[in-house]
Amino acid sequence: MGDFLQVIVDLDATGAEAERLADRVVAWLAAEGVVLAERTPCVPGQPLGHPPGPHWHRAVTDDWDRPPSDGLAVHTGRTGFTSGADMPGAALCPRCASATALDDATWERFTRAMQTWYDGGAAVVGCPVCAAAVSVPDWTWDEAPLAFGSLGLEFCNWPDLTPEFRARAAEALNGHRTAYVWGKL
Repeated sequence: MGDFLQVIVDLDATGAEAERLADRVVAWLAAEGVVLAERTPCVPGQPLGHPPGPHWHRAVTDDWDRPPSDGLAVHTGRTGFTSGADMPGAALCPRCASATALDDATWERFTRAMQTWYDGGAAVVGCPVCAAAVSVPDWTWDEAPLAFGSLGLEFCNWPDLTPEFRARAAEALNGHRTAYVWGKL
């Protein structure tokens, strides 16, 4: 069966500000009643998370009548967020919007850069079309989403988050750019 995840990834948060922003967003979500402030073992694969609050429905589509079965995990620190087992077929350049097919050689270049970024380095991959040096977190992906950031809000086994809720979360993150990653594990 598996677990369904949705992650709002802050693409702009630095490692130094991730904890502060996470605290701010959790305080906002708790004040709205979307999650509870206390942490419990409510997220599969995570030691602790924030359980759904009494007003969880403020974050999700209207066609759901029971509370989410799990909670919110907050990830701080450099993390690559994926949709699960599927990987993208192409990387999309944010400068020229060209799609670069991820054949074995190209995927290897991206994988090395992703590891450098994850290890704390500044990693770029050059676009083969426009020659721009693009930071790993700035690339987007077709089909199976990936996102790289120092702050991620992972809602596990929740109904679909609304675009309005995701926009409000971005506002709570100082208006930072965000990515929305979803999938089934």
